[in-house]
Amino acid sequence: MAFSQRFLDELIDRSDIVDVVSSYVTLTKKGGNYFGLCPFHNEKTGSFSVAADKQIYYCFGCHHGGGVIQFIMEIENLGFPDAVRFLAKRAGLEVPEDNTGLEESRRRQRVLALNKDAARWFYQNLAKPEGAAASAYLERRKITRKTAMNFGLGASLDGWDSLLTAMQEKGYTKADLLAAGLVVQNKQGRLYDKFRGRLMFPVIDVKGDVVAFGGRVLDQSEPKYMNTTETIVYSKRRNLYGINLAKKTKRPNFILCEGNIDVITLHQAGFDNAVASMGTALTMEQTKILSRYTKELVLCYDNDTAGQMATQKNIDLLKDSEFTVRVLQLPRRLADGKYIKQDVDDFIKFQGPAAFEAMLNGSANQMDYRMDAIAAKYDLSDPDQKIAYGGEISQLIASLSNAVEREIYAGRAAETAGISRQAMVTEVERVHRKKKGQERKALQRESLNTAAIRQPRDRAIRYTDLRSAMAEEGIIRLLLLDSSLAEKCGDLVPEAFSSPFLGRIYALLLEAWGEGRAMSAASLAGQCTPEEMGHLTGVLQKPEAPAHADRALADYIQVVLTSAARRQGEAEADPLRAAVEKFKEDKKKKGNGGKQS
Repeated sequence: MAFSQRFLDELIDRSDIVDVVSSYVTLTKKGGNYFGLCPFHNEKTGSFSVAADKQIYYCFGCHHGGGVIQFIMEIENLGFPDAVRFLAKRAGLEVPEDNTGLEESRRRQRVLALNKDAARWFYQNLAKPEGAAASAYLERRKITRKTAMNFGLGASLDGWDSLLTAMQEKGYTKADLLAAGLVVQNKQGRLYDKFRGRLMFPVIDVKGDVVAFGGRVLDQSEPKYMNTTETIVYSKRRNLYGINLAKKTKRPNFILCEGNIDVITLHQAGFDNAVASMGTALTMEQTKILSRYTKELVLCYDNDTAGQMATQKNIDLLKDSEFTVRVLQLPRRLADGKYIKQDVDDFIKFQGPAAFEAMLNGSANQMDYRMDAIAAKYDLSDPDQKIAYGGEISQLIASLSNAVEREIYAGRAAETAGISRQAMVTEVERVHRKKKGQERKALQRESLNTAAIRQPRDRAIRYTDLRSAMAEEGIIRLLLLDSSLAEKCGDLVPEAFSSPFLGRIYALLLEAWGEGRAMSAASLAGQCTPEEMGHLTGVLQKPEAPAHADRALADYIQVVLTSAARRQGEAEADPLRAAVEKFKEDKKKKGNGGKQS
């Protein structure tokens, strides 16, 4: 491990979890705990809990949990060593490094420094004769030099090793360039520039670091767009293009676009709240980033089939989130007597910023958009299609939890289809009751399956002996409630635990007690996976009465030892003899059954 346990304990002591979490999540105190909207999944009702006494957080919705280090790892997308350094800087502590942690940090910083120098080199190429094609492209797209500078746009050269040579002259190694994804190695081992003859878009994260690049061809070659692959500093699921600039906006919302050029065009036109996902549909990780800066998203994709599908997919992702979601659907443009699709760049170019502002202010909420999309699928002058429309639109409206909203939208649907309002309202309420009934039955089935509920969600730590595991969980809870109980565990060894994971946690707690350190779940972050920390903090949410701790501990230990003895006996039994005895027993049962009338 990169850091001594005593240093981690001091860091945790100086990093109050309520204080740290409050800088990311609005918390409200209820009883002994604090609650807020979970930053790790979309929700409208707060199920995210922070326990000041235990110094842990836990979400009852998505089951993420852990201590303060784990929280920073998840919210800032950092590995354990970097999360420790992040908190140490916050707490004013000097970090004692070992070679392992220091080397990983150096690799990250080296790649970030290389990316920054590469971005500067790409930008400088715009002013050179070799970058004339990229400069001409920017002029055709009416992107000004100031905008190009703000976004750090640049040009990669046509040569096979232009960047490679330039960066080696600055002291970077071939290994550095490979780690950053800036060069590619062929089968013969030769390295060459990944980006050649392209307009370059640096990807800059919320901290202002250049983490990756995108490149667009300047001719008709393929692929049209090329992006940095995943690296030590870059994950496309966890970044948004333009977020470094958009986070400073004074506008009340963010505009989510399809492409880099759309974002650049909007910023240049005065809409500095535009961002784009990194060549993928919107991800949960990206919504976490967005939620730090806004609670309203405007989806503005191309008005073609792909754009409509992306819009619908994002609406589905965001439907239960804290975001207010609106849709800005761009109209088709008349060109040469035909209506053709247009993207944001086209619209700004032909209609201007004022027209876009008007559309932005009048953008539809997600329900209106979805209803319009369904209506467009049917010929509502045809009785059969009108019935089909009623069936599909009823399913959508019935999913709304608010009865007033259901009635309002049912009325709108009835007006669209030309049927009676009462008929539509009645159908919507019938479908709503059916949905609620199905949900109740599913909940009842889940409640009856107590074994499944008690099992860890992560298959890697599933319990093989549920009765023993429940007692093992109880022992862990009691030790974390009162560390002095460790001396009453007697001869109970970790190997007696049926769950390897719980046995490992028990061993770590005994080790802490033996060294005179405080026992806490928060101190285990560096020794557990995120899934294990989530499960452990979930275990700690279960009630445990400290008033009868001695008796409860003795009972738990008895269950664990008895189960361990049984398992040991089963392992030592002669498998051939056991099979013969089972055969005889089965034969005897069949014989007795045959004599009964």
